[in-house]
Order: sequence, then structure tokens, then C-alpha cells
Amino acid sequence: MSGTSATGSLPSDISARSSEQDPYRVGRHDGHGHRHGSMGHGEGGPASRYVTVTYGFWMFLLSDIIMFSAFFAGYAVLSGATAGGPAARELFELPRVALQTGLLLTSSFTCGLGSLASHRRDMVWTQIWLLVTGLLGAGFLALEMQEFAVMVADSAGPTRSAFLSSFFALVGCHGLHVGLGLLWLGTMMAQIWVKGFRDDILRRLHCFNLFWHALDIVWIAIFNLVYLLGASA
Repeated sequence: MSGTSATGSLPSDISARSSEQDPYRVGRHDGHGHRHGSMGHGEGGPASRYVTVTYGFWMFLLSDIIMFSAFFAGYAVLSGATAGGPAARELFELPRVALQTGLLLTSSFTCGLGSLASHRRDMVWTQIWLLVTGLLGAGFLALEMQEFAVMVADSAGPTRSAFLSSFFALVGCHGLHVGLGLLWLGTMMAQIWVKGFRDDILRRLHCFNLFWHALDIVWIAIFNLVYLLGASA
């Protein structure tokens, strides 16, 4: 009977030892193969709210980049389809575009300074740097709208040719993102001022910083692939 009992308990003993030594079991292991805790506790727990929100926003940014890639591809195909109208070399004013680029890149720098100030819980400098970021972004957007207005007044609107349609679609889409970013920035400044540096507000501010820096990356591509190549064609 004792032999039968020992034989009957053997599978459970083997299972217990294998569960302790199996490195793929859920939980945290020490150097001797012992498991501590389970999923959701300690080092093996789920990601923090900050990480999950940031990860989700990165997914949105990647989808946005894919959309801009389609606009870039359309512009590359249609850039020579002027239909007898003005070409890029006749329309683009590089000094104004260079000023736009300087404003947007500087706004990205001040946006980063605002983020550092928010980590220090410095209300005054956070608001100052975010305000400067908004003013620089507004200056960029004003120059872009001025460029569009001059082109339309010179009969070079988006309906003139396929080239101009693709140009207005690409650059205008970026400008729309900048305008929405400015509205988002104003909302964040109001929330920080009224509610302080709460965790949920800091997460939103972090997502805004990612969004604003992504717009800078897209603009650098527009500056090089659209304006510089177009003016030199």
C-alpha cells in the first residue's frame, strides 16, 4: 500500500518540481528557478498607465505617418503634372520657407523646455515655454496661410493643376495638424493652470510633446523633398 501511495504521489511531485523549474511559468523567478508571485504583482505586473497611454499614442502617430507617406507619394508622382501652369520653381519662396522652418524647429525646442519645467512642477516656466511654443507655431501657420493666399491670388490654386492639388493637399494637411496642435496646446495650458500637475494631465502633455515633435519631422521632409527639390528642379 505504501508503494502504491508513493507511486500515486509521484506525478504531483514531478509537476511541482517542473512548475518551479520551468522558466516560462508566469511570475518572477530567482536564480535557483523558484517562482515568486504571479502576473499582476511585483516586477512581472502589467505596464503602468503612463506606458500604456504612450504606447497607444505612438500607434496613432504611426498611422499619421502612413497617411503623410501617401501624400508624399502622390506629390512625387504628380509634381511634374503642371498642365501648362506654374511650376514649383516659379512659386516657391525659399526665404519665407526657411523662416517657417526656423519658427517650427524653435517651437520644438521650447516645447521640450516646457516639458522639463513640468517635470520640476514649475508652473510659471511651464506656462511661459508653452506660450512661446504656441506663438512660434502660430507664426509658422500665419506664414503658410500667407503663402497659400499669394498662390491663389496668382491663379495658382489647388484646382489649377495636379501638381498644385498634391502640393496643397500635402502642405495643407500638415498645416491643419499644426492648427489642431495649437488648440490642443491652449487646452493643456488651461488644464495645467486650473488643475495643476496631475498625473493624467502630465500624460496628456507628454502625448502633445510627441505630436509636436512628429510635426517637426514631417515638416523637415516637406522642406527638403518639396521646397528644396522643387526650387532646384
